Amino acid sequence: MTALPDEVRALLDGPNYAHLATVMSDGAPHVVAVWAGRENDQIVLYTGNPSSTKSRNIQRDPRVSLSIVGHEDPYQRAHIRGRVVEARTVGALEAMDTLSVKYTGEPFPFRNPGGVLYVIEADRVGFSHLPFVHRPAQR
Repeated sequence: MTALPDEVRALLDGPNYAHLATVMSDGAPHVVAVWAGRENDQIVLYTGNPSSTKSRNIQRDPRVSLSIVGHEDPYQRAHIRGRVVEARTVGALEAMDTLSVKYTGEPFPFRNPGGVLYVIEADRVGFSHLPFVHRPAQR
């Protein structure tokens, strides 16, 4: 397992969206935006639907990749390659509440008892912060 640099920890600790890439059965990539957090140097994410495409892909092939972009400064970005090392059902909804509060200020409203918390260990981690100011042109 690779330790997460402080800059990557900061992105995971903030309300920044991650894009999770998994591998389809035919080898094609599947990417979905997710809420992500961390437990020490492990990344956690939740699904309320254990039969979703991302869940089926993870069950078949635990290799994943994440891209995280800073909400306040989109020129802060991290990329992580790793693998899912644990799929927790016990305590999964409580962990999702923690993520939901981080992103919305409220506990997760969908109380699906079949949810799964995926725990990811990083193999490769990168971070960059480009020296730009985000000022999109006004239309």
